[in-house]
Amino acid sequence: MFLRVLSDIQWRAANPKWRRMTSSRRSTSTTAEPHPVSLPAQAQVVICGGGITGTSVAYHLSKMGWKDIVLLEQGRLAAGTTRFCAGIVSTARPVSIELKMAHYSNKLYQQLEQETGVPTGYTKTGSLSLAQTQDRLISLKRIASSLSVMGIPCEIITPKQAVQLHPLINIHDLVGAMYVPEDALVTSANVSLALATAASRNGVQIHERTSVSHVTVQKGRVTGVETDRGRIQCQYFVNCAGQWAYELGHSGEVPVHIPLHACEHFYLLTHPLAEPLSSSLPTVVDPDGRIYIRNWQGGILSGGFEKNPKPLFTEGRNQLEIQNLQEDWDHFGPLLSALLRRMPGLEALQILQLVNCPESFTPDMRCIMGESPTARGYFVLAGMNSAGISYGGGAGKYLAEWMVNGYPSDNVWPLDLKRFGTLQSSRTFLRHRVMEVMPLMCDLKVPRWDFQTGRQLRTSPLYDRLDAQGARWMEKHGFERVKYFVPPGKDLLDLDHSKTFYKPDWFDIVGAEVKCCKEAVCVIDMSSFTKFEISSTGDEALENLQYLFSNDLDVPVGHVVHTGMLNEKGGYENDCSIARLSKRSFFMISPTDQQVHCWAWLKNRLPEDSNLTLEDVTWKYTALNLIGPRAVDVLSELSYAPMTAEHFPSLFCKEMSVGYANGIRVMSITHTGEPGFVLYIPIEYALHVYNEVMNMGQKYGIRNAGYYALRSLRIEKFFAFWGQDLDAFTTPMECGREFQVKLEKGMEFVGQEALLEQKQNGVYKRFTMFILEDHDTDMDLWPWWGEPIFRNGRYVGKTTSSAYSYTLERHVCLGFVHNFDEKTGEELVVTTDFINQGEYEIDIAGQRFQAKAKLYPFSSLFTQRRRKDEVELSGYQTE
Repeated sequence: MFLRVLSDIQWRAANPKWRRMTSSRRSTSTTAEPHPVSLPAQAQVVICGGGITGTSVAYHLSKMGWKDIVLLEQGRLAAGTTRFCAGIVSTARPVSIELKMAHYSNKLYQQLEQETGVPTGYTKTGSLSLAQTQDRLISLKRIASSLSVMGIPCEIITPKQAVQLHPLINIHDLVGAMYVPEDALVTSANVSLALATAASRNGVQIHERTSVSHVTVQKGRVTGVETDRGRIQCQYFVNCAGQWAYELGHSGEVPVHIPLHACEHFYLLTHPLAEPLSSSLPTVVDPDGRIYIRNWQGGILSGGFEKNPKPLFTEGRNQLEIQNLQEDWDHFGPLLSALLRRMPGLEALQILQLVNCPESFTPDMRCIMGESPTARGYFVLAGMNSAGISYGGGAGKYLAEWMVNGYPSDNVWPLDLKRFGTLQSSRTFLRHRVMEVMPLMCDLKVPRWDFQTGRQLRTSPLYDRLDAQGARWMEKHGFERVKYFVPPGKDLLDLDHSKTFYKPDWFDIVGAEVKCCKEAVCVIDMSSFTKFEISSTGDEALENLQYLFSNDLDVPVGHVVHTGMLNEKGGYENDCSIARLSKRSFFMISPTDQQVHCWAWLKNRLPEDSNLTLEDVTWKYTALNLIGPRAVDVLSELSYAPMTAEHFPSLFCKEMSVGYANGIRVMSITHTGEPGFVLYIPIEYALHVYNEVMNMGQKYGIRNAGYYALRSLRIEKFFAFWGQDLDAFTTPMECGREFQVKLEKGMEFVGQEALLEQKQNGVYKRFTMFILEDHDTDMDLWPWWGEPIFRNGRYVGKTTSSAYSYTLERHVCLGFVHNFDEKTGEELVVTTDFINQGEYEIDIAGQRFQAKAKLYPFSSLFTQRRRKDEVELSGYQTE
């Protein structure tokens, strides 16, 4: 029967009459019509793109009180990718902020028809996510835990329960499923039209068949938009141009890099079944089969994400309005086979049409939003990765908040445009990466998986040397970083494929590196860290940095200060170390993925003064982190200078000679709490200094180590890390870093008022360490991050990072604990007693493990005695 269906498909594809019939059914006029209303000469906001994202931004801006808004669409509203959306609103998302966006979208669409009178086709059907393997079921259980604590109904069910919900499913190869009863279906184009209708009633002007040619920028700010119908002066521009967002970003006077690329996306439409499918049947997602299936007018709509995607539109804007692209039944064949395996009863169903439409994907499978780092007032919302209808409502809300208030109401850093650098906008990079990303939409993603394409983009000068010694690599912000080193004799191929939710195969390797860090000396290449130099001819550098940073930077030359760069709410925009090189010069070290974000934050807040210089020197220096008690011996011998605590105290920086090389900036800091140093080496000396360090260190047991060892060390010492534990909504008072804030340093700084208020009133969340007590490292699922935290049986927060502590021989999780009133749900102050008097559990994929909570690390369990200043550096204080 399957062969008969395929032959029928081949006949349909070759039959000219059938082609004409289906073409006429989906044709859309693109003939230009006269414009009865002229464009305004100016507006506060111009939005480019009339799809789900553009109309959502317009809707939410108008709801928040902004009225002087113009929305421009080069074709007709919702005639782009939105028109071809499958219309599935799914909240089952592994990334927390995406889950929140989808949940908000669902609630918005549910009431949109009543608000606007525009039929949206909203139908609450629920969804079934199927698991063919135990690992897939584990991934679903992790998502289910996140959904449940957000109050979204969800349950893990058996295959027999799944077939009761959808009788057409073949369950012979299933091990379980996840059921989300409140997921829904909509008519995507109508949702967009409803949003546009509401926005128009609120004063938004909408102009179809109007193309934006470029955006004008003066002195780093948006000033206007050039269109084929004239110029509009504006203060804000929002690029919601979908697959054309990349080209539009590059067409302006100041390029805005928006890394996305389109691929062909296929789905099948059928005629109704003899007994039409009920509109209430749940949507089926079969990720192991790479397909999704929903009811459609009594028949089905089924598409998927094939292993061999077809990129398209590599240059130029090919269409004003998207038409159905060329059918390719051979390419769709594997997805059709998966569909018929999952629902064999559909074999004789008549096919109506194979839809082929473009979908835009980003390098990391997360959408892009936020303000451009190069043009103030230029905002972006694009790259929906085939989830535009699920994210559209929530994403539009967050971006509107960002524009109106200066910040969104939640942490959107995982989606921020500034997480990418310009190097990740190369067309070749994007074309290759998107061919990997699209299949990954369905692939099982276990913790710490890595992209395989677009690699070796940014490398340390030591890359080849480390690679030859067994380095296994991961990528951060386009930079290659070592995970760990495979010892001689280990099976490299086996380790490369050790992907699991359980104890990984690299466990003993990382353990040996950690042991060496504690007992001898290890070298970690940390060249990827962002490095800036700020200097001035007068006192401008110090004065401005004192305003922008919470700690006191007016320290003697050679001292290193650990500090936060805070926003007005007191939250961390950056967490960094700053060394005072001279009276008027500072050296700033920040996390790797802060390079674009931190640069933009500083540039937008430092005065345009010729006496003040900000330089990105990341590429100028290789950084070697020497960790361990014997690091002092290695450096002493190489530099012929005493490196003991008396001569080289903690948190100190000095330029030295190492081997033959001059001008090495040596800092007594390791980012792990262990003794040691970081060497910032001019890149031309990198290989020489590394060789000297390794040769001299042989007698002290030196070895290479990677970031997995560093992660274990920093987590067991209760170090918070920006982008994982710290974000724009976390203050120093909430994570025990009061000592890094000088509220009385003699001058005002950004965030000071918010911190003073917290100091007086208390905090509503608190950074806490958890030690798993009844967890079997060898047999139980591991915690990775994002696991729900329960106190006395009630949900109080989520873990932000975790690692196995080889010192404690236990898993350590870090996370924030909240306190909610049981009756009203109101947030209450979190006190020390509240933390200490609770009984805690960590939920790992639905299984809860007892945990001991601490507001300080278990320092008494560590064999090495550390100085007080080293304890303070770790970012906690004892109670």
